[in-house]
Parts: sequence; C-alpha cells; structure tokens
Amino acid sequence: MKFGILGSGSWGTAIAKILTDNGQTIHWWNRSAKAIEQIQTRHHNPQYLSAAYFNPDQLILTTDASEVIKQADCIIIAIPSAYAAATLLSLEKGILAGKKIVSAIKGILPEQNLLLNEFLKNEFDFPLEDYFAVLGPCHAEEIAAEKLSYLTFSGVDEKATTDIAAYFKTSYLNTVENDDIYGVQFAAVLKNIYAVGAGMAHGLDYGDNFLSVLIANSADEMAGFLKKAGIKNIEVGHVDSLPSANDHRSNNYAASVYLGDLLVTCYSLFSRNRTFGNMIGKGYSVTAAQVEMRMVAEGYNASKCMFLINQTIKSDMPIAETVYRILWEHQPTREGFRKIEAELI
Repeated sequence: MKFGILGSGSWGTAIAKILTDNGQTIHWWNRSAKAIEQIQTRHHNPQYLSAAYFNPDQLILTTDASEVIKQADCIIIAIPSAYAAATLLSLEKGILAGKKIVSAIKGILPEQNLLLNEFLKNEFDFPLEDYFAVLGPCHAEEIAAEKLSYLTFSGVDEKATTDIAAYFKTSYLNTVENDDIYGVQFAAVLKNIYAVGAGMAHGLDYGDNFLSVLIANSADEMAGFLKKAGIKNIEVGHVDSLPSANDHRSNNYAASVYLGDLLVTCYSLFSRNRTFGNMIGKGYSVTAAQVEMRMVAEGYNASKCMFLINQTIKSDMPIAETVYRILWEHQPTREGFRKIEAELI
C-alpha cells in the first residue's frame, strides 16, 4: 500500500516518522517549498519535531496536494481542522474515488460544523467504508522520542482497518482497532475541550485535588454525551469473552482511545490544549494565547462546535458549556469556574 500524508505539523511529522521507520516510502504534502527544501537537505522538519530524522530516499515531497492523492492508495489527513476544508475544497471532485482515507484530525471542521467523514460524504460522495480514523492517546513529541505509545484505528470495514493499522506497528507503537468511527471522533473532540478547561484550572491556581475532580466529572460528562448521541462502547467493566488468546479485549469507555486520551490531554505538559487553557486562566486573551503558542489548540473551535451540536443532542454538559462561554462569550474565567465548582460531584 502506498501512503500519502496531507499535513506537515507535529502530528503529520510523527505519522511520517512511524511509516518511514517501518520501511515505507511516503508521498508528503507541505504547503511551504522552503520547508520541503530544508527537509531534503537537513533530513528533519525544521519547524516541527526537529528531533525526528528522515531518510530522504523515503520521502517524495511536494507542495501539490493533488499529486500526493493521485500517487497514494491511502491518504492520511493531518491538517488542523480549521484549515482542512479549504485544502480539500481546492481538489477535483473525483480525485478521492477508490482511495482509502485515514483522518488524523482531532477536531470538527468549524465552518461546516462537521466531522471529516461527514464533510467528505457531502462534498465528494466519499463512502464511510473507505474512511478510517486514527486517534491516541499519543503525543507527537513522544513518538519522536520513541516512547511506547498506543494508537487506535477505527473503521467500519474490520479487515481494512486491521490491514492499515499493521503498517503503523513498531517497537515503540502498539495498535488497537475498533469500529466505533463516530464515538472515537467525538471523544477526541470533547477531550480537547476538557483539556482547555484543565489548563484554565491550572492557570487559576487550583490544585491537584480539584483537577482530579474536574477531570473525573469531565469523563462522566463526555460519556453522557456519547451515550445520548447513540455511541457504543460507553459501558465500563464489561468485557466480551475473547475468541482467541491473540485477540484484544473488546473496547469500552475505559479503553485508551476514550478515557486514556482524555487523561493524557488534560495532564500532559505536551498538550497544546492544556497550555492554551493555562494561558486563558492566567489572564491572556484568546488572541494573545494563540499568537504566543503559534500552534492550533483544537479545543478552541471545538468548544463552539460542540455547543452548537449539543443544542440538538441536549446532553447535560456544564463543563464544556462553561469553557465555550469563557472562550467565545467572554465570561470571566474565575466566574465560570465558580459555577463549575457548584456542579462537580
């Protein structure tokens, strides 16, 4: 299988490292010709994960996204959600026919307020059977350092999901598969919102005791939304009997892609959403925090997207709603957290 990657930020670079470490030659899109030249000559991405080095013979680099798609069987989309639609809408309508697409986007496309698979269906009539999502818990920085991590690949075609996941398994990366394509994507969106909230709490100088209660309640709030939205894998503690000794246990809400990703995004210093929230808690404006970070915190747009989506789902989400009101309606952060305090159990 030939792989193409759209996106050259931290996560796109980490995925490129995984695939090339497994001997794959990849087609890789970068919007910057200067960055491509630097990768070719210095053998690393100068802007993101500069500790990850590449064999240039394994990289076919281009500023033409269409060329990557034409040459690849499986396209991994690792563009920040805020910019993904503009890139994809510039493509010919039939270019994705017969391809596999793996979403490495951890957010909702904000202008359309859609998950990537829904956007692709609307704009390209792309079938869900050929769509897959890859999610953590997995920080790009730890991939660069080759610290043991886990990725979950989700798709409705079980065999194709397993086949794609096999290309990513390395000595420092284990893979898990499930078929909960909507559940894993919504969980990834929500955990970014809660990580912004955890960062706000840290910036406001709450302690570890409060943070643990906040995250526990965030987990419950997330599970409540997923259950009300009709997502499976929410039950904790129930494991189906294994068909064979080589099979994984069945996924439930305690699995890495749901609860695990929430925990690491809320606690880790690598988490850009936590960092963004920390700045807001310390008094930065949204604009000032974004400028200083120079990276996209997916939880910012996600908070508005999920607030709008929940107008239909109508799940009880006081934490996510408060994060939205602080970021988008200018509610004072301290005032918002006083209200959260009263909701926690």
